Amino acid sequence: MSKFVQIAPSELLLNPFTTLDKDWMLITAGNKKSFNTMTASWGALGVIWNKYTVTCYIRPQRYTHEFVEREEYFTCSFLESSYRQALALCGRVSGRDTNKVKDADLTPIFDEKAPYFAEANQVFLCRKLYTQVIDPKGFKLPDIDENYAAKDYHTIVIGEIVKALGKK
Repeated sequence: MSKFVQIAPSELLLNPFTTLDKDWMLITAGNKKSFNTMTASWGALGVIWNKYTVTCYIRPQRYTHEFVEREEYFTCSFLESSYRQALALCGRVSGRDTNKVKDADLTPIFDEKAPYFAEANQVFLCRKLYTQVIDPKGFKLPDIDENYAAKDYHTIVIGEIVKALGKK
């Protein structure tokens, strides 16, 4: 397996629309004793408050939500298409009920403030800067209820990319 090297976020070459919407990512938080991950396809990459950031949207019923709320750091791991089944599994089952990391045959690495996966080709270690539950009063889309029939509005999590890693 290739080793990770640090990359300046400003030097990343990726299409955020493909990376998030089509390829997906794993959002992970916790520590060696207890952590969880989930697959996400909603998010944003950009700059705010003079910092390179990732914006994630996490529903409150997701087990990973507890970990991201509690911890100061989280990671976003991006895997190649050959791991599509692992990503699908991590989005379909809850870490409350099963060891989905083991079932997905993923290898956690615990060498920073939050775990990430050896199988990733790119990782962002993020420090939480802001969280806020989406306020439904702010919606301007008439059909938004299709996304929130249960009124389980996402928590917006903005994290500063404090370290970006890629494979050599």
